[in-house]
Amino acid sequence: MAVIGTGAIAESHRTAFEAHREDVDLVAAADVDEARVAAFCAETEHAKPYRDLGTLLAEQEPDLVSICTPPSLHVEQTKKALESGAWVWCEKPPCRSLAEYDEMTVAEREGGPYAAFVYQQRSGSAAAHFRDLLAGGELGRPLVAHCQTTWYRDAAYYAVPWRGRWETEGGGPAMGHGIHQMDLLLHLLGDWAEVRAMTARLVHDVETEDVSTALVRFESGALATVVNSVLSPDEVSRIRIDCELATAELTHLYGYGVKDWRYTPAPHVAEDAVERWHTPADDVGSSHAAAFAPILAAYRAGRRPPCSGDDGRQVLEFIAALYKSASTGLGVRRGEIGPGDPFYRAMAGTRTGDRG
Repeated sequence: MAVIGTGAIAESHRTAFEAHREDVDLVAAADVDEARVAAFCAETEHAKPYRDLGTLLAEQEPDLVSICTPPSLHVEQTKKALESGAWVWCEKPPCRSLAEYDEMTVAEREGGPYAAFVYQQRSGSAAAHFRDLLAGGELGRPLVAHCQTTWYRDAAYYAVPWRGRWETEGGGPAMGHGIHQMDLLLHLLGDWAEVRAMTARLVHDVETEDVSTALVRFESGALATVVNSVLSPDEVSRIRIDCELATAELTHLYGYGVKDWRYTPAPHVAEDAVERWHTPADDVGSSHAAAFAPILAAYRAGRRPPCSGDDGRQVLEFIAALYKSASTGLGVRRGEIGPGDPFYRAMAGTRTGDRG
């Protein structure tokens, strides 16, 4: 393994590798900040610090590279790693647009290397349990859902030069914060069909939005509301799904376990069914370590990992549709944003640099 970018999120990657220490050896890290990469490597067993990705790839020839840099750097670094033969595990958001995503995946090869993306909220065993219950018909059809990422970020957060700008971050809280819960919602409910959205910039002096809302119709017929905010002092991440036989609700902040899920049965549902809903086979919390396990397994098997290819692209397409709908005032259907669409090239569409 090698890590590219040794800021705060890189610690979560290092912790994930330590959880798999029998299979993983962290041999190198790279960062333009010499002191920061040296400090990061000092916390490892023997990782060597580098200032340049190309030199690291040439000297170390890592099997797999974690990319923990700002979004504007992901395409170039991912392509360079893939072209060297290394698999990639890249932080969210994958990149700044659907066009960039498609550009990255061109560098993949059948059987690997592949690029996968960090959507760790999928990784909890309780989410897998819900999907099993839904697939088995034990909860009935999903009907109504709510997806909420309402967090708080102050002016100091946006003092970091690349944040809050279309060119460098690619979007506001829909891209940088709510992407995890929205990916989990899509993972739980399947293909979305249409989105209608609004965005606003109510507090922060940034180019992007600081709050967004959306109405979503799924292919199943289920309807959902989605709210993303960095203006909310009472921070929470929540998904609620009302099915025919029960309401399932997940409430947490940055990660969850089985205890964070609650099932409320419809009045006519038998007690023994309810007991099964609350007893998944194990309790694996959502985390980078849990998310890395299937990436490692896919690498060993030489097959496409989860959160890559079409699977990794789905939430990015959803976010592009959210931004397009907010800009045009029209509903946007899945599949309509293609190479000729300005929202394919940038989440801002034609609004890049706008502060008005």
